[in-house]
Amino acid sequence: MNSETKERVILVACGVVAAAVAIMLASNGNPGNMAICIACFVRDTAGAMKLQTNETVQYLRPEIIGIIVGACVMAFANKEFKATAGSSPFTRFVLGFVMMIGCLIFLGCPLRMVLRMAGGDLNAWVALIGFAAGIGVGVLFLKKGFSLGRAEAVKKAEGLILPIIVVAVFILSITTTVFAVSQSGPGSMHAPVVLSIIGGIAFGVIAQRTRLCFAGGLRDTFLVRDGWGLVVIGILFAGVLIYNLASGHFNLSFADQPIAHTDALWNILGMFVVGFSATLLGGCPLRQMVLAGSGSGDSAVTFIGLLVGAAFAHNFGIASSPKGVTEAGQIATVVCIVVLFVIAAVNLKRARS
Repeated sequence: MNSETKERVILVACGVVAAAVAIMLASNGNPGNMAICIACFVRDTAGAMKLQTNETVQYLRPEIIGIIVGACVMAFANKEFKATAGSSPFTRFVLGFVMMIGCLIFLGCPLRMVLRMAGGDLNAWVALIGFAAGIGVGVLFLKKGFSLGRAEAVKKAEGLILPIIVVAVFILSITTTVFAVSQSGPGSMHAPVVLSIIGGIAFGVIAQRTRLCFAGGLRDTFLVRDGWGLVVIGILFAGVLIYNLASGHFNLSFADQPIAHTDALWNILGMFVVGFSATLLGGCPLRQMVLAGSGSGDSAVTFIGLLVGAAFAHNFGIASSPKGVTEAGQIATVVCIVVLFVIAAVNLKRARS
């Protein structure tokens, strides 16, 4: 077996395991059509830390800790852990913030979009249009020379700060009662801690090994006609789809979907924001967490942007609900789109005369 064939076999195997992890978490208590949504789980974690006060979405999700730790372990195992920083960190914070706003307008990250699609949620298929369009616009700016600059090597300890912090937070969550926990709503729905942390670590390992990125897969397809980045995503979708069909959880409709709304325009625009910002950042929310676990200080800053964005969205009535998108959410989405175009324009490399 040559190296190319071996790599493709690994991609397929990782896709199967990723689907199994999602199914395990969904069937053991995590919210329907969510399983392991990065945006929703970062939002719940922000609530647990009392950064936002919506009592229905407060739970420190072990999956978030597990993904960062799993990516860190795999990066060290593959000798790919590289502590770097300094590539427009504040711009990345803003892009992370904006990306989270887009996710919470749609009610899910790209990973949850795929899981919702596998559950028959037609709203997610509509949102895919916006996600692909956002990536397409981002690719146009990449071709024109968009860049946030080069990250520089820093001390290894710098790259380990976030993994160490999340481990400490996890220990606090299982040994004390300092974090808020929802008694109703999505925050009260969760798999047992042991399954959640194992599932998160497994997902982090897979995502680091395969460079899994929901925006990156489409970006590379658009840029270099390389669709192999979509293999794990396709297998994940197929596996969860088969499970939903077999278990009676498949519901092909727009209405009556768990933790979702039917405002098509805002589903499209929300995921447009996510696709555009992810392309400028070089990765979706999941990819940012994996890079942070692999030593990237810039991605760690982006993760903080995601966390603060989630808190801001709920504290100021921007996040959507199953009832639909709020007026504040609509305004915020338009503002985010403008901000993205400004960031993309001012970071174009000018051709030397």
